[in-house]
Amino acid sequence: MSSVAALMVATTSRAVAFSTRAALPQIARAVTARPMSSGPMPYDEDKMPIYALGVNIGMQICSQTNFKALLDEDELDILLKGFSDIVKGESSTDPMVVLSTHGPAVNKLLSERMEGILDRAKKDGDEFMAGFLDCNEEAIKTDSGLIYYSMTEGTGESPSDKTDEVEVHYHGTLIDGTVFDSSVDRGTTIKFKIGQVIQGWQEGLSMMKEGGKATLVIPPELAYGDAGSGGAVPAGATLKFEVELFKVTKA
Repeated sequence: MSSVAALMVATTSRAVAFSTRAALPQIARAVTARPMSSGPMPYDEDKMPIYALGVNIGMQICSQTNFKALLDEDELDILLKGFSDIVKGESSTDPMVVLSTHGPAVNKLLSERMEGILDRAKKDGDEFMAGFLDCNEEAIKTDSGLIYYSMTEGTGESPSDKTDEVEVHYHGTLIDGTVFDSSVDRGTTIKFKIGQVIQGWQEGLSMMKEGGKATLVIPPELAYGDAGSGGAVPAGATLKFEVELFKVTKA
């Protein structure tokens, strides 16, 4: 998947929990997979393809809804028991009866918990932004809510149109310091047109010049909003980027 994916314009989509068509705002959508440390495989080589199939199904499900953030350990065990019963054909109750009886209540439960997660994420983001401004007197907060802090002033061109192409290095973290995407870590710059990235980046880049480096603190309404973006970017997350602008190519 392209490294630009984590910066592309976010679109709000919804994951349907049950066939009742009650919609749950999705907590996470796939963005950029960050490599994890490689440990020993859990099964012998001849069984690993089946395990890989399970991993694939699990990743697809979790790319729609991050159940680990919504449910506690006991609830996750019950969820997995329901999944197992269907896969193995061992359900003691007609699945459609289960869904028609309890589906609406579960959708209500998930929706309420999602709202709680969003409220906490936005509150934490607001506090982080206030603290950043207090600690960095030269940082400015724009009318849109973006925080821009110049680390190195550039001297070249500035992007001014959505069709302008830029070459940058960036290092993106959540407010707790977790790195969710970084061209710096990958060791290669990226190029993209201004109009292809999230609104906070569009505004921040327009304030920079070639050769400049800046920190952008981007509230969720200028980033991925209530939907989040993959397991890497939670719903309602405030994001912090260090961005270095190397080149601007005018359209």
